[in-house]
Amino acid sequence: MNIRERWNWLWDVPVDGPKATLLLRLMAGSVFVWEGVLKFLFVTQGVGRFTKLGFPFPGETAHFVAVVEIVGGLMLLTGLRTRLIAIVFVIEMAVAMLSTKITMFLGTSPLALPPVAPQTGFWAVLHEIRSEFAQMFVSLFLMIEGPGRLSLDAWLKRRGLLTRPAPARADGSTKTPELEAAGRALRSR
Repeated sequence: MNIRERWNWLWDVPVDGPKATLLLRLMAGSVFVWEGVLKFLFVTQGVGRFTKLGFPFPGETAHFVAVVEIVGGLMLLTGLRTRLIAIVFVIEMAVAMLSTKITMFLGTSPLALPPVAPQTGFWAVLHEIRSEFAQMFVSLFLMIEGPGRLSLDAWLKRRGLLTRPAPARADGSTKTPELEAAGRALRSR
């Protein structure tokens, strides 16, 4: 897949999926929104957590992640640029799992352990990873299948308002006939 095809894949999302896709968007989007808000409201969920985990610039990192979760969650809720934000959330959930669950497995987590058994090890990780796991796989689904018919992406696409770059030609060129004609005219001067 060349760069132009990847670009088109990113922006030209399928919008003919079932209306029930809205339920997945509502679940994932709302969780991202409230988790983002919590990072601003409670230091232990934002700056404090990022500090304990050893992230560089924990204040700025926590606020950046919170804004991404709030804005991105609203994008999922409305179905706007769904594929783009789903990719961001898949990456975020992978980072969240890697940064918190490996140390839980090893019993060296800087974060508070669960109040009841299992607190460390394999079963503790499986129990505690459920939210990130669900969020990541819903985001993967939306990335692949699109936001469904009840989305802003679908509404914009039906009205021809979604901007999409010109398709690549068979020879791999991205030049349109209009660009080629303009180039010939400039070269003939």
